[in-house]
Amino acid sequence: MDQGHSEREQTAAPTAGGRPGAPESDGRDDQQAAPHGEPGGDVRSASPESSRVASALRAAVRGPVVHWPVTVLTLVAFLAYLTLSLARWYRWENPSWDNAIFEQAIAGYARLGAPIVPIKGPDFNQLGDHFSPLLVVIAPFYRVFPSPVTLLVAQCVLVAVSVVPIALVARRLLGAWPGLAVGFAYAFAWGIQSAVDVQFHEYALAVPLLAFGMAAFLTERWRASAVWVVLLLGVKEDLGLTVAAFGVVLWLRGQRRLGTAVAAVGAAGFVLVLTVIVPFFNPQGRYDYWGKLSEDGSAAGSGGAVSGLLDTLTGLLTPAVKIETLVMLLVITALVALRSPLVLVAVPTLVWRYAGSTEFYWGTTWHYSVILMPILFAAAIDGIVRLRASRSDLLRTYARLAPAAMAVVAAVLVTQFPLRDLWSPATYERSERVASAERAVAAVPAGASVASDRGLIVQLATDREVYWISTSPSVRPDYVVIDQLSWGGNAPVDVEQYAERAFPGTEYTVVFDEAGYVVVERTAG
Repeated sequence: MDQGHSEREQTAAPTAGGRPGAPESDGRDDQQAAPHGEPGGDVRSASPESSRVASALRAAVRGPVVHWPVTVLTLVAFLAYLTLSLARWYRWENPSWDNAIFEQAIAGYARLGAPIVPIKGPDFNQLGDHFSPLLVVIAPFYRVFPSPVTLLVAQCVLVAVSVVPIALVARRLLGAWPGLAVGFAYAFAWGIQSAVDVQFHEYALAVPLLAFGMAAFLTERWRASAVWVVLLLGVKEDLGLTVAAFGVVLWLRGQRRLGTAVAAVGAAGFVLVLTVIVPFFNPQGRYDYWGKLSEDGSAAGSGGAVSGLLDTLTGLLTPAVKIETLVMLLVITALVALRSPLVLVAVPTLVWRYAGSTEFYWGTTWHYSVILMPILFAAAIDGIVRLRASRSDLLRTYARLAPAAMAVVAAVLVTQFPLRDLWSPATYERSERVASAERAVAAVPAGASVASDRGLIVQLATDREVYWISTSPSVRPDYVVIDQLSWGGNAPVDVEQYAERAFPGTEYTVVFDEAGYVVVERTAG
């Protein structure tokens, strides 16, 4: 599908008279002849450059769309994501507890109940941690296939689906081969690889919403783009700022009323979620992550407001890993994203990540950059269109080369990011500990309550009531499971004693001890 357009795409081709031909009506929200960025055909404030960009967008005559290259690209990308994700699962490697947390939340929805996440605490409602009600869309699939693998497959599907609108709009606006090059660069971008590699995260829901929203924006279907982007409010609380930033970009493109409305909805949603909704569901009546912005308190230094502000601004670009990530974000679009106002939509995410004191936020690993990928690649497409309309021969030449450069950069970076592992035999080999891990999980009966560290928490979550190892001491888990080798130092040697201290008034007995996996069962208390 091509985002509501007819089964044709624009390919750069002049009419017989040497002038670009105008495409058929394509269902844009505003008048067909409106200049790029100006609503309702009001040409009074149209700059010469915006008129040239508008001409460039209308310069293509519709021709047959060959969808199979995009289809093949999407399928190949999906298979690559799925192979990478399932290979980690096959090796029983758990990079974090996220997959287990989201499985518990989705399981709650699947049972037509609340998204209760015992890992976060007894009777803890996931909406009191992160506001992600759109997780409910995965619940029907989980009800049929109750497994952690369902979440992994869902994430791969969601990310792969986002390739379609990005690749199609790139082909439509840039031409078949340049568009396919941009689609390839997007499908195998490092931010997507890193996210798929670390199991499921709620940001996976945002990726197709952003991709379809950005594609609608690029084809000047303003209302459709606004609807797609506003849905981000149901993915995660910080995305309200992204919605607000998109409203600003709509305003800059001449969609004054719509842009103002979207910005207001985003800002109001952000405030409402963080100050009312999340605290309502949170057992402490608060949003737990405010402290992540300044855990060491250094931002409010003793030198006063001015020095504190300077410290904060300096901290946005230190340590050096923040600059490295920023460079990587710009390089994947061959810098052309900077030519588009759409790049502003990425700013809120970068600001909160860089203002945070959590090191995981700063780098190129984990899932934090995946939501930037649709934004930056849409900005790159828009930037190339603008550069093609430039009066500068040099810029027009660079615009022609940029898609190929983006594809080359993506291909080179694959060798440095998770998808490179697909060529390594070790990716598909299990360690000797896996058999022991399987026996450890089998030692905990289905339906039992269990407190676990990161080692086996994902594998235990489906059929058992799983708590984090340092949950409330009022809990009396039937079992406690420890992976001594992945503890990260100072792992408990006497797990019985450790469990009895963690849960006062209980007694535990070892029922399994092999290859560093220890399972103790509650016998009293």
